Amino acid sequence: MVETKVLTDTSVFGQIAEHQHEQVVYCHDHETGLRAIIGIHNTVLGPALGGTRMWHYASDAEALNDVLRLSRGMTYKAAISGLNLGGGKAVIIGDAKTMKTEALLRKFGRFVQNLNGKYITAEDVNMTTKDMEYIRMETKHVSGLPESMGGSGDPSPVTAYGTYMGMKAAAKKAFGSDSLAGKRIAVQGVGHVGTYLLEYLQKEGAKLVLTDYYEDRALEAAARFGATAVGLDEIYDQDMDIYSPCALGATINDDTISRLKCQVIAGCANNQLADENIHGPALVERGIVYGPDFLINAGGLINVYSEVIGGSRQTALTQTENIYDITTQVLRKADQEQSHPQAAATRQAEERIAAIGKVKSTY
Repeated sequence: MVETKVLTDTSVFGQIAEHQHEQVVYCHDHETGLRAIIGIHNTVLGPALGGTRMWHYASDAEALNDVLRLSRGMTYKAAISGLNLGGGKAVIIGDAKTMKTEALLRKFGRFVQNLNGKYITAEDVNMTTKDMEYIRMETKHVSGLPESMGGSGDPSPVTAYGTYMGMKAAAKKAFGSDSLAGKRIAVQGVGHVGTYLLEYLQKEGAKLVLTDYYEDRALEAAARFGATAVGLDEIYDQDMDIYSPCALGATINDDTISRLKCQVIAGCANNQLADENIHGPALVERGIVYGPDFLINAGGLINVYSEVIGGSRQTALTQTENIYDITTQVLRKADQEQSHPQAAATRQAEERIAAIGKVKSTY
């Protein structure tokens, strides 16, 4: 799940400055074993909202790299979706299966509380709505709570719906129709979001190929959805119309682009391009239509934002449908500017931040 792009400056402040972050908080507690990093990228539009993931990182530097890239993506995700939110993200360093405890999560909640609302957390990789309950015991600055507690529940279905909308918009540009019936779609990663996405694709009659880090999960999903399960590395070599990365970041890179036999890339993973400035143009050169990741996977953020402002799940779904139109707009803008979709989406997000920045600077 770690984002693998290496930052050019290895110093702590150099890395923070490279992506223009406002604040990075290191959290440590000896008693619970908590080691976490909270990245706050930009709060011009509002408080930074972004999930917390728990992962067994190979190094602290790798964890920092991950949280910096992810929190930056959240800024653009909120901005292009028209949300009054900034971008933030948190990572807890450790094996979720052996180290995650109520005490650790509640201690993390204390660190979130100490930011006085500048950062609002939610669930992400290896975190659940139950974990959000523990964090909520120590801070009110948490979303993605169970519906039984008045929250919006699991955001995964809404994330999948937005990805589905973005995929259809990209398909319309590539194939002349947004119908996915009969299209060969390779889904990489069948966790919560990937599984919900498979439901949409199966209902529309797509031909499915899938893979997952956990082989048993891949086989179970293949049986459920009538799909073909392949190995982790084999997914790139499939004869497919659409590649949908829904797990790891940076899977579109120097090694994989030449192997992809597809006309569309549209998935729910974050930071899919290993290097936006290199691999974004490379996809254009190969004639592949790319649905910008932070745009089409914004449904989960829209869902938890709806919770923050007191909206309903239906409100979130209705707003998530707009991802289709925004994706269409961004793809047209990329053509007009003779750039690539990720760059066009980033500029559109930055334009909104700059406009609102004339009114206020930070949250």
